[in-house]
Amino acid sequence: MKTNKIPARLAAMRKFMEEKGLDAFIIPSTDAHLSEYPPKHWESRKWISGFTGSAGTAVVTKDKAGVWTDSRYFLQGETELKDTGFDLFKDGQPETPQMTAWIIEQVGKGGTVGIDGLVYTASDAKALKSNLDKKGINLETSFDPFTKIWQDRPEIPKNEAFILPDKIAGESVDRKIARINAVLKQIDADGIIIVTLDAVAWTFNLRGNDVDYNPVAVAYAYVSEKETVLFIDPDKITKEVSKEYKKHNVKLEDYNKVFDYVANLEEGTTVCVTGNKINYKLLQTIPQSAKIVDISSPVDHMKAVKNEVELEGFRNAMVKDGVALVKFYRWLEEAIPQGGVTEVDIETQLTHFRSQQDLFVGDSFGTIAGYAGNGAIIHYHASPETCATVKPEGLLLIDSGAQYKDGTTDITRTWAVGDITEQMKSDYTNVLKGHIAISTVTYPEGTRGSQLDILARKALWDNHLTYWHGTGHGIGHFLNVHEGPQNIRLEENPTVLRPGMVTSNEPGVYRANEYGIRIENLIVTQVDKKTESFGTFYNFETITLCHIDTKPINVDMLTEAEKTWLNNYHEMVYDKLSKHLNKEEKAWLKEKTKAI
Repeated sequence: MKTNKIPARLAAMRKFMEEKGLDAFIIPSTDAHLSEYPPKHWESRKWISGFTGSAGTAVVTKDKAGVWTDSRYFLQGETELKDTGFDLFKDGQPETPQMTAWIIEQVGKGGTVGIDGLVYTASDAKALKSNLDKKGINLETSFDPFTKIWQDRPEIPKNEAFILPDKIAGESVDRKIARINAVLKQIDADGIIIVTLDAVAWTFNLRGNDVDYNPVAVAYAYVSEKETVLFIDPDKITKEVSKEYKKHNVKLEDYNKVFDYVANLEEGTTVCVTGNKINYKLLQTIPQSAKIVDISSPVDHMKAVKNEVELEGFRNAMVKDGVALVKFYRWLEEAIPQGGVTEVDIETQLTHFRSQQDLFVGDSFGTIAGYAGNGAIIHYHASPETCATVKPEGLLLIDSGAQYKDGTTDITRTWAVGDITEQMKSDYTNVLKGHIAISTVTYPEGTRGSQLDILARKALWDNHLTYWHGTGHGIGHFLNVHEGPQNIRLEENPTVLRPGMVTSNEPGVYRANEYGIRIENLIVTQVDKKTESFGTFYNFETITLCHIDTKPINVDMLTEAEKTWLNNYHEMVYDKLSKHLNKEEKAWLKEKTKAI
């Protein structure tokens, strides 16, 4: 997007605000389903500001505008917001004003703030309203300025959806609905409103291509003992899909009818919702006579624990991904010394090699190929106009992943593409030490990710280094590459790690304008040992299959146990991939996985 269009868009927004009597308008990154990656129809924050990061909130007032985003996007934000009329506000930094406090200061008592309740989480909207009420500021929640000012706004997608067969999903729609209803019974609820696209997809074994990278279809759902309704555009449903859902007693209704349906729930109905997983407009539609049970999504908790079929699918996907990565890294190793390899070329070639694998659907997110200083931009994405050419020196960070119909992958490797400094080696080895500490930890049942996070950071902290992103996020099964409810990060999260959960393990360190280092594998929580006196203990199975570059390692910094883990991991990578490789590829991988 060219930033020179942004001032005109900002002017159009201010004109709309003046017409509606608004002193400020807030534009979040989400859609009606609170998605990380929204369909293009809802990419309003990106359109109005020019900032393309997946997380951030824009605010426009009569004479100021800003975007609040987290540390992953500080460098990107500075570049993309330059000369747009939007200021960058770095969340979490001491000098950065809290967004609501800043809005209150700009608007003042008696002013009016606008949001589109359709794309605002209910919990955030209620908190915002409470804070504004205390200062005598009004909140209007029914405006969507983009229907007027965004002239060529894309339509909501109408792509055909499909059903994932039980042999890949590992569980039928009937069984999932029965499990949901069992939980509803336990909490004395009559029904649950499902809003997020991955939760709808999981419940109904529904997949689609309405969103970049995530194989989901735009839809809502209501599940109850009485009836189960899937609200989806009828153009998206083939006869085969309709027939299949009829077998499971799933009623199909038009996508937009969800609001009428919820508004007309029987008097006294108890509805289960999740405050940060339902849009404010839909929450307000629930009748006054209904009782609301607001809890962490039971569907998300079920979805996070993969069944044996899903786990086997993940393992199969890792083999395919590993084979593709061997082919890719062989190509890269030969191509870089010849010159001319750009960060965009890397993304293209990765997708090319993965596309040759069985059941490949597409990338699971936009590839992050960051050479030298670009590697320090945590969610960097190269563009043809500005991408760097990789020289045979320094470090190259590549974070990428794929969607296969039997599993989702997400992997980061950092490569020494030529001579590197002692500082690079030290930083790389400390990141590796943190990665190994998570890979090898044993922990008791009931442990939360926040209790493990320090293991990934200790070697870095000991050297006065750190990183500001989480250490691990949940991964969907042929679904969203980022999912909850579990994670591994500094911030507290009450969700405990349970067997079957697939999580990433990705410590890193970033030196602005110099280089970035991250090493990421996917890990599965599994039972390690059951004891009589101290209960059950868990550990992690590492399922990603790709060698870790040993060239940047300062071997003297590793303990014997750490070296043993790395050697064992490399032995597993070779054993599982070699049977799928030709003679030259085998020899190449053998060299890359030799013991240190």
